[in-house]
Amino acid sequence: MEHAQPLPNPVLRPLAHVRARWQRWWQARLPRSDTLTLTQRNVYILPTRAGFMLAGTLLVLLVASINYQLNLGYLLTFLLGGSAVVSTYISHGTLRGLTLVLHPVEAHHADAPSKLRISLNNARSAPRYGIGLRVYGEDPQAPWVWCDVPGLGSTDTELVWPGLSRGRHEIPMLTAETRFPLGIFRVWTLWRPAASVLVYPQAEASPPVLPEGQAHSHGGSAARHVASGEFDGVRPYRRGDPLKSIVWKKAAKTDELVSRDSLQAQHFQLWLDLAETQGASLEQRLSRLCAWVLLAEAQELDYGLRLPGLELPPEQGEMHKRRCLEALALY
Repeated sequence: MEHAQPLPNPVLRPLAHVRARWQRWWQARLPRSDTLTLTQRNVYILPTRAGFMLAGTLLVLLVASINYQLNLGYLLTFLLGGSAVVSTYISHGTLRGLTLVLHPVEAHHADAPSKLRISLNNARSAPRYGIGLRVYGEDPQAPWVWCDVPGLGSTDTELVWPGLSRGRHEIPMLTAETRFPLGIFRVWTLWRPAASVLVYPQAEASPPVLPEGQAHSHGGSAARHVASGEFDGVRPYRRGDPLKSIVWKKAAKTDELVSRDSLQAQHFQLWLDLAETQGASLEQRLSRLCAWVLLAEAQELDYGLRLPGLELPPEQGEMHKRRCLEALALY
């Protein structure tokens, strides 16, 4: 038997809308920067639930001490009250003066989470304890990352930001918090980094073989690039041949060094064209091109990329691979 789901309270809808607008307005006031030094202007403090309970307990103790003229009651009340007052300074000072630095975020594929590496630098001699960081506004059940910062030192911590789709994304707002030493005050700050992260398409798990090379416009009898990704024309290794021309895959099988014949290889070009991936959604087609780029680079082939309105000429190397993956991510 199915149970009816409770309807949302209509009174809470306007409150949620007002709260969301307030948060957007508040966040827009914060400047974007990859380095944040915490001062009295950007560190906030409020009592926690335990702090309000302690305040109520102190009030009851004070009334009882006045009513029954208990000297020990006065002593206990003012001792706990003084400890609470001192903890406000300690809690606020745990964050005040700390410098947060966000390191550049590496580009990655859509099937992997973004890793935000943050350094916490302490310029004073006293250590700082119980500092937590997290992505602001995400799942409230997501765990915090807690760390301590030694005196005159620094600590590196890492936040995980999962679930990103293909494209360029701005780093979300981050927050740092502490409740040290008694847990009766919550001290926090908000941080808007200026950096962004580039997310490549997810590479197809089992892509088809690479397309055949196209005949070069200057070529006569073009050497053919077979579907396995290797050249038909190879020759024994000669002293002075560049390392990238050696067919390492074949050398591992036969224990003989062979090089690609540049005189034959120059007659064809390997093009990875979006038009050759018809019959699927755009994301699936980009995923296949991404897998082909990684496959061609692993086989040390010269390859080019063709997208509507963009053409990257055949080349190879880490920079060329990144340009192709970036073009796929931003398409």
